[in-house]
Amino acid sequence: MAALRFLSGSVEIAAALIMLRLNQVDKALAVNSGLALVGPTILILTTAVGLTGMAEQLSWGKLGWIGCGVAFLLFGILKK
Repeated sequence: MAALRFLSGSVEIAAALIMLRLNQVDKALAVNSGLALVGPTILILTTAVGLTGMAEQLSWGKLGWIGCGVAFLLFGILKK
């Protein structure tokens, strides 16, 4: 999970450096739009890794509640 978060942070920093290098608002906006895919993807992957590791300790009901929470998060993030 930490490696995924490190990867996500590295992508964010690289995008910021690219935006500084481009020095144009329209191109920076395009780079920023690309980052909109990174955040939710990392959220899903880190949650999946964490739940896989804890699956033996949790009941099916608790896993269902966690799944509903993740679904609501994604719905809130991705809804236009």
